[in-house]
Parts: sequence; C-alpha cells; structure tokens
Amino acid sequence: MFIFKLPLLAAHAVLWLGLCSTAAAQGIVIGAKEFTEQLLVAEMTAQLLRARGLNPHKGTGFTTPGVRDLQERGIVDVYWEYTGTALITFNRVTEKLSPEEAYARVKARDAERGLVWLAPSKVNNTYALAMRQADAASKGIGSMSDLARRVQAGDVFRLAATGEFVARADGLKPLERAYGFQFGYGNVVGMDIGTIYAVLHRASEFNVGVVFETDGRIPAFNLAVLRDDRRFFPSYILAPVVRKPTLERLPQIKTPLEKLAAQLDNETMAALNAAVDLQSRRVEDVASEFLRSRGLLSEP
Repeated sequence: MFIFKLPLLAAHAVLWLGLCSTAAAQGIVIGAKEFTEQLLVAEMTAQLLRARGLNPHKGTGFTTPGVRDLQERGIVDVYWEYTGTALITFNRVTEKLSPEEAYARVKARDAERGLVWLAPSKVNNTYALAMRQADAASKGIGSMSDLARRVQAGDVFRLAATGEFVARADGLKPLERAYGFQFGYGNVVGMDIGTIYAVLHRASEFNVGVVFETDGRIPAFNLAVLRDDRRFFPSYILAPVVRKPTLERLPQIKTPLEKLAAQLDNETMAALNAAVDLQSRRVEDVASEFLRSRGLLSEP
C-alpha cells in the first residue's frame, strides 16, 4: 500500500484546455509534462517554430496520459515523448527491446493512430532509484537487487516517488514484482519530483527516491543511482511526436525539430536541467541560450 499527494496538474490542464481550440486555429499547439526536461524541450520547440514565422502556443503541466489524450484528440499538435513510456503505457508492449527496436516499434504502432515519431535524440532518460551515496555505501547497496535483498532481510526503506510512478505500468508494483520485494505499507510516499530531490539531499526519513537519469541534481546532491541489474526499465529515448495532419499542414517543422533532437544527449540535457534546477535560471533563458549556441535559431 502507498500514500501520495494528488498534484494540481489536472486543474491546470482544465484551465488551459479552454484556450486550446482558439490556439489551435491560430498556429501550432505544443504540449509538455510538468518537469524541467519537458518544459525545456517544449520551450525550445516554441522558440524554434516562432523563429520560422509560426505562431506556437505552449501548454504545460500535463500528466503523461493527459498530454497523450490531448494529442490523440487533435488539441496538442506536438510534444516530446519517451519510447519506453509510449511502448508500455500506450501500446502495452512489455517485451525487452533494444533502444533501436523500441523506437522502431513505437514509431510503427503510433503511426496507426496518426502520430508521427520524428528522428530521435540521443537522450535516454530512464527512470532509476537513487540513494544518498553515504547511505548506499554503508549498507553495501549498489544495485536494485542489493536493495531487494536488504528489504527481504528485514530492513525498512522509505521511497519518495511521483504519484504517476506509483500507478504506471512500468512503475512501482511491476518493479517490486521484478525484483521480488515490497517496500511495505506506508513506506511509499508520492510527491513532486523537486521534493523528491529535496528529501534525498537532506538527512530525512526517505532513503530511496525515484529519479530521472538526466537530472543534474543527481551528481550535485551526491546521490548514487542503483544499477538496474535485471534490466527492468526499458529505454526511454526522447523524440518529438507530431500529429500527421499537423505535419501535412506544416511540413516545414520537421527539419528544425530533427536538428534540435540531434543536438540533445544525456550529458547536454543534464547540464540544461541543472541550469534550471540548481542555478534557478528561467527555462526561457536557458532554452534561448542553448539554441543560439548551436546556431539553431538562425538556420532556415
């Protein structure tokens, strides 16, 4: 059993949804989930398209199912998604696939729904479990199997997780089944991603947290990522996904989006995330600086 605090994203989505029909008629609607990496790629997309004379409208704060539903309904034109999420959550594919196979499979499956996966980035932002380095070292935990053995031996660990991870098909319960353990009643608490890093950073009751591997706060906060030695998590390759009718209406968006994707890898994304999360810089400024540094705003 778990406990989590329901985020306010649904309320934000409802407020924004009332503006969507107007926005869609005027230009192109970009969606994003509510964490730094998604906010950055959505803002970069908006700036790229605006520089090419389009009129982008950006909506953020969505859950994974929420933004996908809006795209399938024709309200969101483009957003950046992860292959593992699309395969498991939307297409119910659970077999183990290489990153290349996963991309090809989700590209083909989603094409049947009128969604086009453009060329992917080199970002593989997989989920992971992390602990404070000192705690992991003192307990001899370097992998998820090590953690499972300690729990099976009677140790109690408290997990800080997002509410979405608790319910995902590639989330908490399947992870526990794959490794043969359970955190136990009351030991899983849902919170937003920023709070997860905050409670791991300080000496708190939480000694394990769900993190994203491209998050710059992992090294900054001296966190140890536990090795997924049973390869539970699939690859999560980040790529722009566009509605087919939108691409037919605006074919000129394909090249700049794919050029942006080609510039993104884990190291780059971690640095961009850190600029926002650790240096408290504005998403808009970080996105603009990156695009200009790579010459993407000046390209045709």
